[in-house]
Amino acid sequence: MAVLGLVSGASPMRAAEPEPAAPVHARMEVVARGLDGPRGLAFGPRGELYIAEGGRGGPGPCRAEAGGRVCSGRSGAITVAGFGRQWRVEAGLPSLASPAGAYALGPSDVTVTAEGDPVHTVRLGGGPALRSAPERAGMAQLNRHGAVLADLGAQETPADPVAVLATGQGYLVVDAAGDALIRVGRRGRVQTIATLPQRTSATEATSVAEGPDGAYYVGERAGRIWRIEPGRAPRVYASGLRGVVDLAWSPSGDLYVLDGTALLRLGRRGTRTVVTAGLTAPGGLALRGRDAYVSTCATCSGTGTVLRIRL
Repeated sequence: MAVLGLVSGASPMRAAEPEPAAPVHARMEVVARGLDGPRGLAFGPRGELYIAEGGRGGPGPCRAEAGGRVCSGRSGAITVAGFGRQWRVEAGLPSLASPAGAYALGPSDVTVTAEGDPVHTVRLGGGPALRSAPERAGMAQLNRHGAVLADLGAQETPADPVAVLATGQGYLVVDAAGDALIRVGRRGRVQTIATLPQRTSATEATSVAEGPDGAYYVGERAGRIWRIEPGRAPRVYASGLRGVVDLAWSPSGDLYVLDGTALLRLGRRGTRTVVTAGLTAPGGLALRGRDAYVSTCATCSGTGTVLRIRL
């Protein structure tokens, strides 16, 4: 999720830049633990941290897929950490994972509305042919308080919603299957804002943040960040990264990027600094004050955490 910046203007950064500086020894603290496949993060109005948990699958039905056997269940959840405790505000959400509960698909991201309500996406993790599979019931959706805001799997082909951001007009959803940025209105109307160009088998849109200039920035696993203005063609803002997992803007106008297993800071003058490296399977990023919050062990069952990292 994104923290809006206060400065305007954003110049593109290219792959020809120098390699990132040496890692900084960041101070870390665990603020949530015992999570099942933690992914996207977002802060509520009182400073509470919402965490999308992909879950650990369940008893089935099961089926063999290209990556191995997967089993479904209702182990996905939205968890809150804050005020010295940790609890689940939504449970029993769709989840699909290996028989051991690892590499789960389920709730993939969470955002919080101006009214303080959490809204989450649920991944499908495959093409439209999987839409009717019984173990994927309830997937490829945008949900709020247990109600379906938009059944993207029924309206978009393909559809694999991986990230969401609340806006004044509704919600922005990143579709990993179509490499597209989609707007979902408050009444569920779905509209494609942009489709990323230069698509290959390695391209997969992963994340979205609203920049200090009002444009939208979309990360992808192919190592690029795209700047998107509705009505204009997307253009590359940064490239040469290892694989963008999530991104967020700071109030000072720096862009923080979860890139592979590292947290980077992309400065306003094109600098790249490694805040910390060696993170274990990071899944989501949020900023608050002078701290970054990163979910880790996103592929793990029962051992996921959220780290607070001093910036």
